[in-house]
Amino acid sequence: MSVQGVSAAVSGLLQLTPQQLTQPVFDSASTTWILPVRQALPDTEFNLQRRVAAWWLNEALHDPGVGHKMSFFFHQFLATTLTTLSSSVYYDYLALLRWGALGNFKDLARKIIHDNNMVRYLNNDTNTKSNPQENFAREFLELFTIGKGPQIAPGDYTHYTEDDIIQAAKVLTGYQLQTNRLLNDAETGLPRAKVTFSRHHTGNKQFSAKFQGTIIAGATSSAQFESEITGFVNMVFAQEQVSLNFCRRIYRYFVHRNISEEVESDIIAPLAQTFRNNGYEILPVLTQLFKSQHFYDMDDSDNSDEIVGGMIKSPLELSLQALSFFNIAIPNPLTQNTTHYNTFWISGVMDRMLALANLNMFAPPDVAGYPAYHQEPDYSRHWFNSTSIVARYKLPTILLTGKRVIGSSPNSSIGIKLNITPWIKTSGVVSDPADAYVLVRDLMDYMLPVSPSTERFDYFYNEVFLDGLPAEDWAYEWANYLSTGNETEVRIPLERLITGIMYSPEYQTY
Repeated sequence: MSVQGVSAAVSGLLQLTPQQLTQPVFDSASTTWILPVRQALPDTEFNLQRRVAAWWLNEALHDPGVGHKMSFFFHQFLATTLTTLSSSVYYDYLALLRWGALGNFKDLARKIIHDNNMVRYLNNDTNTKSNPQENFAREFLELFTIGKGPQIAPGDYTHYTEDDIIQAAKVLTGYQLQTNRLLNDAETGLPRAKVTFSRHHTGNKQFSAKFQGTIIAGATSSAQFESEITGFVNMVFAQEQVSLNFCRRIYRYFVHRNISEEVESDIIAPLAQTFRNNGYEILPVLTQLFKSQHFYDMDDSDNSDEIVGGMIKSPLELSLQALSFFNIAIPNPLTQNTTHYNTFWISGVMDRMLALANLNMFAPPDVAGYPAYHQEPDYSRHWFNSTSIVARYKLPTILLTGKRVIGSSPNSSIGIKLNITPWIKTSGVVSDPADAYVLVRDLMDYMLPVSPSTERFDYFYNEVFLDGLPAEDWAYEWANYLSTGNETEVRIPLERLITGIMYSPEYQTY
């Protein structure tokens, strides 16, 4: 295993990895329904929508960089649901998030205005000059960009007013759905909503002092419409709070739920300044954060504000990390199509590992996204509660048995299985499997974010793995396994150890 310095490691992470498959497939590589134009559907929309989610999950699993993690960040930041329209339209939404994941946030915010799924999700297709619909305008300001801030007076918030929402809604009038993939954005190449100019409010839009009294001149023709949208986005992004709001969301996504006054002044403010200085490019912000001493919890010796271990892993991180740690072979989407999509990703991962742990994939409960990413004061603690704990703790059993374990048909296969004994033997993670001490040490160093204390190590070594037996017994049983191929006596303590580590608070957090 090679060791990289911080700069090389961060540079490697901040790359957009080529996709394994550019789109989900059905039956074989020749059966698709999305690209280049929408084809005849090979299944119901409900099943195809779930295939799109499964396709994304498989790509995320095989992504060694931060691209898919940032795509999911933007999904919960610029939230829509999988069932808003169709599988192909949601695919376009995910493709847009990938396009913007490591690019320019201002550009992504401008493009999301045109996204068909977003237009329908927030009802902007019903926003016309004769029948204003303020839903999208409100969320664009409150959730997507500047943030609301405390209310000062009726209709007057810290960063905008109700009148500003009315004016923003006028700017955003005229959009209609165009879901046949025949109208594409010139810059992204992705399908977009159309604008019917006769439905657009053509008058000037006067904003409040929160936006320095900006007046956006109304377009007088369809050719000028895009200039009006650009002027609106430029006005919003001219406000310092956009960068601060974004950097706080990034911090809570990657680092910690708590933002103290010190973190606000020493971490958030400099990141926001970097964001503005670089024209809202995302990479400089991530680079600065990932290279900071604070990110590695090395900027002070205060044990009361630990960064490492300060956040609970989401079910998505918990599941994909386990699959990656153990390099579990996933059924091939081309040659084992039904097993890959239906048996493994949909039934095994989405229904058992995620949904039962309170993460319905691409189905946030509301436009604010998943509570764990935005709802104070608990944030990531929302992932660990009475309704999710069983599914989280059943994960090692699901992997080790290769069965659903919970929910309907618990004894049915999920299409994969973690055969722990041969993995310990051949993975290279454990330098000397015959030595019980080395085995436990190497495995804990591999699976946990920081090396355990002596007390914690002794617990896993003596009580969990050896279960009170002498280490010599393990050496004998391992030698017997190597000579006979019979894994019975070594598999039981290995499964006990893996399960114990995955149950531990150290593994459940990062």
